[in-house]
Amino acid sequence: MANKLAPIKEAKETFQSLMELSRLLCTGLEPETLAICVRLCEAGVNPEVLAAVVRELRKEVQSMQEQSSSDPTT
Repeated sequence: MANKLAPIKEAKETFQSLMELSRLLCTGLEPETLAICVRLCEAGVNPEVLAAVVRELRKEVQSMQEQSSSDPTT
């Protein structure tokens, strides 16, 4: 039974290390978002392109938030 749990333990430890690295680099990624990014990279998505998409999405969200906070009708 212990042998079956070893890969799960290793995966959790790896993810914890990735989460710590993400935190140290101030990526602002939440665990769920980081997990999605990892799965996309494992599926063959180019990490540099993925990072660019994440940055662009953040800009869009920030722009939308700024527009809604400056809109007097909301």
